[in-house]
Amino acid sequence: MPVDQQCSRRTFQKLDRQLAKLGEKAAPENVHRFRTSGRRVEALLDAAILQPRRNERKLLKMLARLRKKAGRVRDLDVQISALRNFKIPAGADRKSQLIRVLSEERVKAEKKLQAAFDRGTLRRLRKRLKHASADIPKTNDPLQVAMGLLAELGQTGMPVTEKILHQYRIAGKRARYLSELAGSNPEAERVVGVLKQMQDVIGDWHDWLKLTQRAEKMFGTAPESSLVSALRNVTQAKFRQAVKALEQARSALPIQVKKTGTAETPSSRKAVAPAAAAAVAAA
Repeated sequence: MPVDQQCSRRTFQKLDRQLAKLGEKAAPENVHRFRTSGRRVEALLDAAILQPRRNERKLLKMLARLRKKAGRVRDLDVQISALRNFKIPAGADRKSQLIRVLSEERVKAEKKLQAAFDRGTLRRLRKRLKHASADIPKTNDPLQVAMGLLAELGQTGMPVTEKILHQYRIAGKRARYLSELAGSNPEAERVVGVLKQMQDVIGDWHDWLKLTQRAEKMFGTAPESSLVSALRNVTQAKFRQAVKALEQARSALPIQVKKTGTAETPSSRKAVAPAAAAAVAAA
């Protein structure tokens, strides 16, 4: 199942459009779409090019740097939105205080992001995108690479910890974007649906976890702050939901686990671990 060439072209085109939009205004939706479009291009290059050339290496480095800055803005957008919709009469003052601090940080992070998206950077980035999109090979199976990526984490019999959830959060994104590159293949579409559900629930937990940690940094532990206590309760509930979503995804995905605990895909025993490891490291 090679990379679908139509999907490949659309992936590059979407990122190119988002670069133009984000260069004009760092609105929350523009920041979010740039990050997801950038991740899709990174996943495509991982799946299609085993030995990246100079242009691809430079492109990936530029995307990683810009995505990190955009990620800071995106995290603050999510935290501010969550706090504004969080009902807690007993801790309203501290809630307002935290929103003000996060909003101020958001302004600073946006300025840094906009400074990074100068005209010269955008011109070079779009030029590298154009060159990379013209040389995507038709070989390699993106769905197989995706399952190999998840197989690295597919061990069972161990309690799900925050660390394991975080690993699945990162790997799940990359595996989903890889699976999308298989186009209209029914199995790939099913896998994408499973991964999206898992990604959404685990991502929601992670957003609340980061918000809780930030509140603890400002106001101390739960006994010292009703806001922190309430946030921690929500985060614990989100953690349980994320664990359940992970277990459901493990059951639904085409991954087998050997008695030794090493996960493999049922369709192939090819050595996909190197590509998978590289994908996780780049996420």
